[in-house]
Amino acid sequence: MAELDFPVSYLYSRDHEWVHTTENNVVYRVGITDFAQSQLGDVVYVDLPAVGDSITQGDSCGEVESTKSVSDLIAPLSGTVTEINEALSDKPETVNSSPYEDGWMYLVEASDPEQVMGLLDEEQYHKLVQSEEA
Repeated sequence: MAELDFPVSYLYSRDHEWVHTTENNVVYRVGITDFAQSQLGDVVYVDLPAVGDSITQGDSCGEVESTKSVSDLIAPLSGTVTEINEALSDKPETVNSSPYEDGWMYLVEASDPEQVMGLLDEEQYHKLVQSEEA
């Protein structure tokens, strides 16, 4: 298997979403991890929450469809969606080629920033992925 990328400055959920702070540790950028996109295969469609939607940590807030399957996007944090990556509607394959940069999904203003403490750092997430691959 190809070497997967897990940026050190990001946090990760057990559902294979990543979280990266953008503003004042309240607004976070969210996407799926390199591991998740590699498991999905070629992404052909992304259904994102709408701007203004209230999302709840652990609940489905969208879907990613690939040539292999459809997978729920599970919210890593509760809050209000402030922006979505509109470019994914025309180029969903960006999730495969650039999961941490151009393939981000949405921004969320966290209603409980303390939830970030329950996310995994790069080392913990790498161990989770290794256990799932075993």
